[in-house]
Amino acid sequence: MAFELEKFAETSDRVRWEDLDFDTFEDQPLDADTLRSLRYMCDIEYHTSCYLRDLLVTRSHRKDEARGFMTTWNREEFWHGEALSAVLARHGIIVDYDELKAKRIKLGWQLALGTAKQAMGSNLVGDDFIAVHMTWGAANELSAVAAYRRLASLLDHPALSPLLERIAKQETRHVAFYTTQAREKLEESERARTLVRWVMTNLWKPVGSGVMDDAEILHVMGHLFTGQGDELDKLDQRVARFPGMEDAPIFRPAFEKLGIAI
Repeated sequence: MAFELEKFAETSDRVRWEDLDFDTFEDQPLDADTLRSLRYMCDIEYHTSCYLRDLLVTRSHRKDEARGFMTTWNREEFWHGEALSAVLARHGIIVDYDELKAKRIKLGWQLALGTAKQAMGSNLVGDDFIAVHMTWGAANELSAVAAYRRLASLLDHPALSPLLERIAKQETRHVAFYTTQAREKLEESERARTLVRWVMTNLWKPVGSGVMDDAEILHVMGHLFTGQGDELDKLDQRVARFPGMEDAPIFRPAFEKLGIAI
């Protein structure tokens, strides 16, 4: 399915939650494991601005479609963080975007080095880097949709579950963009197919890796995906449709490396 950037931009809106009765959290509060997972998700959504900064120094920013998409994508992801922080606040957990931003800045040279590595890697690889970026993004967004929907189904909460489904619905639009762009670039270049296959099978890790502590990654992925081998296989089947990614699973191996009993 082709991705229509203009339509995506025109129909983009922040995720809404004002109509959901958050007072139900008083009678049906969320358990500790769920709150811990939500905090992880919230932090990652807020961290999108850092991902955007890193990507804007790569060759991906030269494509009008990618540049236009990433601007809107960043806005939507920020509001996902705002929505999740509102849920957490109802449980006495305050997540402040400016505070998180300050923590990222305190990383100093580590953040700067990450950006520099992105730029150098992009220049060394050339335009085939765009195929890596788009395929990696597609995998991240596919797993995000799965995570939100899994948590929504685990709880069937009258306020949280509809919110998570709304976030997941917006994430599916992000999947459509990354998928369209990835296939286009992979079809154009055999070198890109070889590169992407190696990167995805050797380097891809669940969303949040490299940002969150290992203990948090293990907890959240275990909470959401334990016993979900069939769902991970479905995600691998989606990625296997990309040129060059046939018979190259990434999700199941990555979760097995974490020690998740899938």
